[in-house]
Amino acid sequence: MSNDVAYPVFRTPDPVLALSTARRLMEFGRCEYSEVSAYAEFSSVAEVRRVAKAMPGGWFRGASELEEFEGVPFEDQPPFVVGVPAADLPAEADAFEGRLPVEWGVGDQPVGSIEDAFTAAIGPNMGEINWVSLQWPDAPEAGFHGESKHAEVTLLFNTHTRYSHELADDHTILVHVRSVIIDGHQRREPYAHWLAAQVGLTVIGPAQEN
Repeated sequence: MSNDVAYPVFRTPDPVLALSTARRLMEFGRCEYSEVSAYAEFSSVAEVRRVAKAMPGGWFRGASELEEFEGVPFEDQPPFVVGVPAADLPAEADAFEGRLPVEWGVGDQPVGSIEDAFTAAIGPNMGEINWVSLQWPDAPEAGFHGESKHAEVTLLFNTHTRYSHELADDHTILVHVRSVIIDGHQRREPYAHWLAAQVGLTVIGPAQEN
C-alpha cells in the first residue's frame, strides 16, 4: 500500500488563470484513461440553490452528526443526508437546518467535461477539481522513474490545503507524487520540483500529506 504527497506549485486570485494553469500541468501527464472529479462545500442555502442550477449533475449531501444515525439502517436515513441530486434537494428552507455546510461532489468524469462550468460556479465557496489516472514521465536526469498510481493534479478553490476548512481569497494548484519517506525525508520531493519545472511552475510551499 502506498500514499501520495502533494506540493503547491501555483497560487492566484484569478480562478480562470488557476484553471488554465492547472490544465497545463494536467496535460503534461494526461493519458487516455485520465478522469476528473470535483467537490465543493456550501455554507448557505442560497449558494446551494445557485450552484444546483449551474451544476445539476453530481450529488448534494447535508451535514450530520455520527450519533444521529447510530444503529439506523442506511435505507432509513434521510435522503438529503445520504445524498440527493439537484432535482431532489429539499424545497423547504427549514430542511437545511442543522445540515450546513452542504457538500456537493461528482466523480469519474471525462477530462474537459465539468471543469469550466465548475470554475464559473464555485464563487466564494471552498472546492476542488482533481484530475486522476495521469501518467508522469520518467525523469532520468533527476534519477526518477515515472509514476501513474499517484499521478494527480488538484486545483483548490478558496483554500490553500487539502482537507482544510480554512477559507482563503485565492486558489492553489497541487502536483501529486508517490510518498516515499526515508529517515524522515520525502525522497520524491525533487520529482515534484522537476514536474513543475516542465511546465514553467515551481514548488511554492511544503508537502501536503494524504
